[in-house]
This record gives sequence, structure tokens and C-alpha cells, in this order.
Amino acid sequence: MAGSASEDAEPHFEQGPVRILFGQRKGAYPDGNSILVQGENESLLIDPALGLHTRSVGLPAVDRVLLSHCHEDHIAGLALFPETPVHLHALDRPGLDSLDDMLAIYGYGGAIEETFRTVLVDTFHYAPRRDAQTFVDGDVFDAGGVKVRMHHAPGHTRGHTCMMVEWDEGGTPRRLLYLGDIELTGFGPYYGDQWSDLEDFERSLQWVRGVEADWYATFHHIGVLGERARFLERLDLFEGAIARREKALIEFLAEPHTLDEVADHRFVYRPGDDVSFADAVERRSMQQHIDRLAANGRVRSLPEGRYQVA
Repeated sequence: MAGSASEDAEPHFEQGPVRILFGQRKGAYPDGNSILVQGENESLLIDPALGLHTRSVGLPAVDRVLLSHCHEDHIAGLALFPETPVHLHALDRPGLDSLDDMLAIYGYGGAIEETFRTVLVDTFHYAPRRDAQTFVDGDVFDAGGVKVRMHHAPGHTRGHTCMMVEWDEGGTPRRLLYLGDIELTGFGPYYGDQWSDLEDFERSLQWVRGVEADWYATFHHIGVLGERARFLERLDLFEGAIARREKALIEFLAEPHTLDEVADHRFVYRPGDDVSFADAVERRSMQQHIDRLAANGRVRSLPEGRYQVA
């Protein structure tokens, strides 16, 4: 059914000038859900996902590529469009200069970084795009009869951007808000990179909560939601992971622990999850929680790099 993505059927969304190119398993990582916007003058492709490599023959011509942010899964299909102009927020633009600049976004370091360097190239087809152009908050791409408006929503990365697709349908304004990696899952927000920021993410979530649209689309898992009540329900679940992690951390710090012990305990990922960069993500994520709790007087620093609830 056009305009919906049910839990039971193969996902499908085609409404006016907008078509969702769903990835495998509703865009589960490492794949994702790309958005094709076909205007009267231009065709815009938002976040070319890994799965486009298997369907590239059937893709229409694309005049511009728009990136919500510079992460491996959101640029994996960019290699299919080497001559097509590509645009992303100015703050994430350095990631397309070189592989080293891309790795700086994550900030993993050590053996994890060396492994991920290979993954970026071999799995996600990373190639520099030094010709990439930038946009900032409020910029609009007019494709002819349909516009894509940029809304800077940092936290996941410095330049993470939501995009509002706007068009008129028989005299009725239509709006689809593309949320990028505000993905509305129970896993919750990801703020575990060097270029991530927990409190920026919280401010972005506060902003997106107040935005009304006909549809809300995510790059991973959820796909498209057409009911605002359902969107807010999923947003509550997604945002609630921050409080759940912090509550669990406070309980864990009833006894003194180092950051290494905090990371080993796992507050973001589940114990046993086979994620090569999990330790780096846990350290970066939970250090932000510890710093905030310490600033509020709820956690104190002890000798030998330990922390405990005050």
C-alpha cells in the first residue's frame, strides 16, 4: 500500500515525488533506507545506502546526492555516483577529504581503528570526495515542485541533519521529515564517537519532538510512520534509552569503579554483543554520562581513576 510500511508486508512507500528505497530487513545495519526525491527539474538521492550496489541498474538518473551526515552506512552507495554533486553539512564535510579524516570522526584509535579502516574500504566502499559541497541549517534544495529543507540536528555527529521534504498535492501541503539516525528504535541514541555529543543529541530530540509532518522516515529499521501519535511513542522509547543507561550507571557506581570497568559492564551494547568497536563506544558514551553526573554533584572522582555515586 502506497504511503505505508506495515510490520508484516514488504516495506513500500511511494507518495507524490518521494520514494523510499528500502534496504534489506527494513534497512538494518549495515544497510539502510535511501530516499529518492524526483522533482520536475532534478532528482535528489538522500543517503545512498549499501544495498544500492545490488540494485544500481534499476536506479533512475540522480542529479544530486544529499547526506544527512558522514557515517559509513550513509555514504556506502556514494561510490555509485562518482560524478554526481554531493552535499552535506559543513561540520561533517571533512570526513570526505580522506580516509584518515573519516576515521577522525569516530576517534577509535589503536587496533580497533586499523580494523575499521579496512572495513570502511572493503565493506562500505569508502572513497574520498574532495569535491563535496556544504550546506548549513535552513538551506533549501528546490528540485522543481518539491523542496528539501535542511534542519541541523547534531549529537550523533557534529553535522547530523534532518531533512524536511515539502510538496503540494492537489492544493494540500505535504511534508515528510527524514530523521537520519534519529532512528526511533529501542536501542536508543548513539553518541559514542569522538564527534558525538550527548547533550547536543538531547537538544536535537527536543526539537524534533515539536515538528509536525505527514510522515516521519528513518534510515534504519522503522522506515516510515504516518501517525504522529505513533511517532511520539517511538520517540519516547528511543529517547528513554538515555535515562535507562544513566539509571543503570548510577546503580553500578554504588561501588567504586574505573572507566574500564564501566565499559566492560556494557550500558550501550549487551554483554556478549560481537561489536568490534563496542569498548570504544562504551567508554566515550559513559564518560559523557559520568562527566554530567559529576558536574551535578551526583558522582565523585576517587583515587586511581575510580568513580562512585556521591
